[in-house]
Amino acid sequence: MMVLPVIIFLPLVGAAAIALIASSRSEVLKPVAVATSAATGALTLWLMAAFDKHDGGFQFTQLAEWIDSAGISWHVGVDGISLFLVVLTGLLFPIAIVACDPPHDAKAYYIWMLVLETGCLGVFLALDLVLFFLFFEIVLIPMYFLIGSWGHENRKYAATKFFLFTMLGSALMLVGMLVLALLTARETGNAVTFNVLELANSAGELPTITARWIFLSFVLAFAVKVPLFPVHTWLPDAHTEAPTAGSVILAGVLLKLGTYGLVRFGLYLFPEASRYFAPLLFTLGLIGILYGAVVATMQRDLKRLVAYSSVAHLGFIVLGIFSINTEGIEGGLLQMVNHGLSTGALFLLVGFIYERRHTRQISEMIGLQKAAPVLAGVFTVVMLSSVGLPGLNGFVGEFLILAGAFVAHRWWAVVAAAGVILAALYLLWAYQRVFHGTPDDANRSMPDLNWQEKLVMVPLVGLIVFLGVYPKPVIERMEPAVNELISHMEEVEGFESPTVDDRPEGSFEELRTLMNDYGDEGEGH
Repeated sequence: MMVLPVIIFLPLVGAAAIALIASSRSEVLKPVAVATSAATGALTLWLMAAFDKHDGGFQFTQLAEWIDSAGISWHVGVDGISLFLVVLTGLLFPIAIVACDPPHDAKAYYIWMLVLETGCLGVFLALDLVLFFLFFEIVLIPMYFLIGSWGHENRKYAATKFFLFTMLGSALMLVGMLVLALLTARETGNAVTFNVLELANSAGELPTITARWIFLSFVLAFAVKVPLFPVHTWLPDAHTEAPTAGSVILAGVLLKLGTYGLVRFGLYLFPEASRYFAPLLFTLGLIGILYGAVVATMQRDLKRLVAYSSVAHLGFIVLGIFSINTEGIEGGLLQMVNHGLSTGALFLLVGFIYERRHTRQISEMIGLQKAAPVLAGVFTVVMLSSVGLPGLNGFVGEFLILAGAFVAHRWWAVVAAAGVILAALYLLWAYQRVFHGTPDDANRSMPDLNWQEKLVMVPLVGLIVFLGVYPKPVIERMEPAVNELISHMEEVEGFESPTVDDRPEGSFEELRTLMNDYGDEGEGH
């Protein structure tokens, strides 16, 4: 079907249209960008509605020869692992474009935003390694210019640091891809191919040591993009210096390119190596949770605090992925979506405050609740979702991750739970300082959210509440694909993954059954 190519390239068509618009007609640039990204978002919603939730394989696939002599093809498809990341991308880009206006050179700004959207969608839908790599690298260029041209005081430094870190990881992954394709062809006697499905079917053919080295080349590239401790140092600078829209997309979508890559290519192509290195990656995720949370408590810049909270949240996601069981991976995938919604919303709100107060220093924002009660109310909901309050989206993902982690590494899961407590500590501390107290003259006169800002926050807050109360529509579409992935790993390894079913009766599985039954009753009313 042609729907996936249309979804991928529609933003690029919009970027080309903007490039052709005369500079004298600057007033039409934003409407064209909004219309293009909104149309793309609508197509991703149609994709979700048409998706068969019982099918764990790839759907809407399209395969065509591209560079046949090199084994490179145009191959795209979507499954339950990538579906909601595609939908998240389709949601956040129009929101970011509507919410934020560039201070200068609007034409280039909207072109780069739409090119970035094409790159992100291509990453989530590509089923050929070379195609994936091209989209993975396309993302780097517009993000570099968005930070470097429309960012804050130290934007050049932050953009260059982001570029160099990502390029180093990508170079190693490119070498790993080439070695994987060539050695797989030699071991199987087949032609060279970069088709992910064919490489996965030959996953057990490579020598164990070779597969582990190639796996590490992929993991390093994705660890930089996540970012995973200790290669996370580019993220606080990039977030702090990026324009608001750039921070929203960076947190909401770009960081998920790394965690998605760990699932799609790490687990899928290297089952044995994934399990072999799982304790190491599990440990790095745990360190990231604690490190990100502790450093966040020391921040006095509100935007930098939210940036370090991402290091902690992404550590949770890595923890779930390398639990290597259904609950952990499902929780990791769900938390990718939840983090995109919650942290994307937090960066929007911090941006709204900065536009009014022209400062990010927490000490200079006191008593904003009295001046901007709507802003304070929205910030409360979003902040509590990031903390993981039951009834909001963050709780469901963290609960699944900890359930899966408890099966894999019981005591490490207990330590990881401390990260939830630390998140409550630094976020509630920041909220109290910013919104409570007696405002000075500058804060007392700060305007509340305008109608446009309220409009863009409605879908984010709505989804934060909806997914906290009723996550079943997302989980039931993810679960068949996750089970398919686990089965594939077990088939290649000859090793059965532990699940929560191995726990005593009365455990998580019964709770999830009750939640599903409750949801089914709700649908009947």
